[in-house]
Formats: sequence, C-alpha cells, structure tokens
Amino acid sequence: MFDPRFARRRAARYRRKGLDPTARRMVDLLAGHGARGATVLEIGGGVGEIGLELLRRGAASVTNLELSPAYEAEAAALAEEAGVAGRVHRRLVDIAVDPAEVEPADIVVLHRVVCCYPDHARLLGAAAGHARRRLVLSHPPRNPVSRTVVATQNLLLRAAGRDFRTFAHPPAAMLAVLADHGLHLTDVHRGPVWQIAAVAR
Repeated sequence: MFDPRFARRRAARYRRKGLDPTARRMVDLLAGHGARGATVLEIGGGVGEIGLELLRRGAASVTNLELSPAYEAEAAALAEEAGVAGRVHRRLVDIAVDPAEVEPADIVVLHRVVCCYPDHARLLGAAAGHARRRLVLSHPPRNPVSRTVVATQNLLLRAAGRDFRTFAHPPAAMLAVLADHGLHLTDVHRGPVWQIAAVAR
C-alpha cells in the first residue's frame, strides 16, 4: 500500500498545495496552543509534511515514526528543501510494539493513523504515554456511512490479496484510552470525512 510511488505522490501534492485541510487544521490548533520551542513526535507521519509545518511555526525538532521505509527518500528531500534536515529525525519503529524505543515529546501527532491500526488501545496508550503536553489525532467518524466505506475497502483489499485493513474505531473508546493516561479533551472538530480530537495533560 505505502510504496515509493505513493510517497512520491504525497510529496508532490505537498509541494503543489501544502497540507491537506485536516492536517492544516491540526497544525493551526497546535500552533494556537503554543508550539514554539516544542519537541514533536509524529507517529505515522509519511513524508513528514505536518512536522515541517510545525517547525515553520517554531517547533524545536520533530521525530517521525514510520513502519514503511518507502517514505524515507521523499521525506529527506522535503526536509532538505525546507532547510530543516538537522531538526528532523526519522525512525522505523512501531511505538505500540516497542514504546521504550521512543523518547517522549512535548507534542504527539497522529494524522490518519489510528484508522490503519487494528489495536487502537495499544497504539493510543503508547502515544499518550509519550506526550508531555499535548496530543492531537485525526480519525474517521464511526457511523453507518463510514462503517460501510471501511467494510467495502477491506473487501477490495482482501480481493486484491493485500493484508492491509482500515478501521473506524469508536471515538469515545479512543478518548477513554487517552483519559486513562491523564489527557483531557480540549478541542474537537467534526468534519464529514475526518474528525480531530486534541487532548492536553
């Protein structure tokens, strides 16, 4: 699913249009609460566009965790073009499996990541445990439409012989995991396709 061709398309879109609307809203929200001087941990950040924008807003550094190595070349090129290569650190690690391998950060970001992970409690628990100040995530709503879309996507993926699956986890259950780790809800955006939840310690 997430191969070099996909990474090239993501990087090319960012160069042409900047962040997608949901990512832009997430960056604006974090900047509004104060991102200057903050360390950022982005889980599943792809080519790293959110991290680059947070660095432009004054963040000190970004660590980007990925499971696929296919993003690395495009991510390195974008960071070099932005003049921030020395402030971007990229690692191939699953934080839900190896949380001790990752350092905490002031801000943790998960954009369109939880819907790609089967065990939302394990992933969000690890993410929350690494957030010193704030965490923001985007996720699809859980309603009849989204559940139908997810089921259709997964049928097509199975028919194509792919192991990857998508998920529409219950938002209340996700927020409960974050609350169990001492994070309370501060901001919500309910879009038709992507919703945003921001929490703080």
